[in-house]
Amino acid sequence: MGRHNREGRGTDQRGASYTISYQPDWLQQVKVTRSLASGRQSTKTLFRNRGEREQRPGHRVRTRITCKEQKLDFEIGVDDPHGIITRIVVETVLPGKAGVERSVQFTIDEGHTPARSPTSRN
Repeated sequence: MGRHNREGRGTDQRGASYTISYQPDWLQQVKVTRSLASGRQSTKTLFRNRGEREQRPGHRVRTRITCKEQKLDFEIGVDDPHGIITRIVVETVLPGKAGVERSVQFTIDEGHTPARSPTSRN
């Protein structure tokens, strides 16, 4: 059974503040990617978990990301009984200037310690 979620904070490329609720034994980092008007993309590490894994994660992976400034609030939960999930990508559409919507991607990476084999979990 995994530990309770922790809370972290970060800012994106435009200075917006985010709160990340995460499982400390699973999540390594969250990156935010924005599409630019030029057609290129800008990616920034929003949050990095500097804690060490104390135990194997639970069977359910949960992460919540909120940003009051952008009226963004979502939580993802994935059942992963065999410990095979290493990355989750969530793509959102946020209102921009003059009502133009823009795509923002959040990449949620496990990446903790050496990879574990799917059969090593109970």
